[in-house]
Amino acid sequence: MELLIKIVIFQISKHFMEEQKNSDIHLRPRFKMHFDENEENLIEKFRDNLNDGECKYCSKIVDGHIVIDVPQEENHFWSPQLNIEVEKVDEKQTIVKGLFGPKPNVWTLFMFFHFAVAVAFIGFSVMAYVKWTLKSDYTFPLVIVIALPIIWVIMYFLGRIGKKTGHKQMDDLHEFMMKTLEKKM
Repeated sequence: MELLIKIVIFQISKHFMEEQKNSDIHLRPRFKMHFDENEENLIEKFRDNLNDGECKYCSKIVDGHIVIDVPQEENHFWSPQLNIEVEKVDEKQTIVKGLFGPKPNVWTLFMFFHFAVAVAFIGFSVMAYVKWTLKSDYTFPLVIVIALPIIWVIMYFLGRIGKKTGHKQMDDLHEFMMKTLEKKM
């Protein structure tokens, strides 16, 4: 009978802590979990765990938003950051949404390069078309228009390599978060 009770409790807790993840193609993986616990308790669990003397993670907690960084001594260019949003559904139910990604300055730089490539592609496409219609030499803009998508693909794969470089740290952050959420108050 005791074994049956443990199995039922495990199945119930598994149901409420089931993660909904997006596909692996994203450079910034997201997840969402539902809890039968109020918002304040979940935030307090993080506050207690992060303020514990043995916790190695750097963090910021503002209202229902929690940002967890890898320790300074393990930090590198591609180190991930875990952003957690704790949203109240009702008095006893909460949704925890998470986003793994590079630090904001890395992400901004990465997006700036993507934007620059897109703008250059449009500009050189217009230039190639204008030169072609004017019957002048359009070789240079055409070469750039062909090269820019190749540069974009290279940037995409550099982002994937960066994600893979920080994958162990991302797993560590995820494990820390799951241990914190499973902790009894």
